[in-house]
Amino acid sequence: MKITILVGSSRKGGNSELLADFVVQDIEHEKVYIKDLYIRPIVDLRHTRNGFQAVNDDYDRLVEAIMKSDVLIFATPIYWYSMSSLMKNMIDRLSQAIRDEKYPNLREHLKTIRAIVVVVGGDDPRIKGLPLIQQFQYTFDFLNMPFSSYIIGEANQPEEILKDSRALLQAAWLNEKLKSELYAEKE
Repeated sequence: MKITILVGSSRKGGNSELLADFVVQDIEHEKVYIKDLYIRPIVDLRHTRNGFQAVNDDYDRLVEAIMKSDVLIFATPIYWYSMSSLMKNMIDRLSQAIRDEKYPNLREHLKTIRAIVVVVGGDDPRIKGLPLIQQFQYTFDFLNMPFSSYIIGEANQPEEILKDSRALLQAAWLNEKLKSELYAEKE
């Protein structure tokens, strides 16, 4: 099982990344920092004669990481009750990627990838972050991706997530679940 974390924070080592790290502790995984990729905003050309055009940016690197994955962990801070703009831009570009002739199997492969969402915010995130979880759910439904699990953590300051025992407990449970699946896979 190949696990990839898509880190949507503009800050390396942020709370959402730290919480995702607990989910994959002692499990082999890849991490993709969206902030380190140059991803242009989508120009919606779905309904034009020539459709989407090739874009000179790093999005193909992201698609290649997705194509190698069995589990995707979407880790993002909650910004203004939504995902980070980095994560949103990446998801918006999926509209183009699923139609890209370079990736004829992407849409089918997405149906086999299990999605996990890890979000962290302040201001009562376990309630006010639920619309963000719904937004991910609708995205996964559209792509026919199985939505496996989510964790909402509460933190504002750097490393404050380490004080959220509830989120850490959920991450530990998910970590054990992934480890048992990996163990069963090897038998």
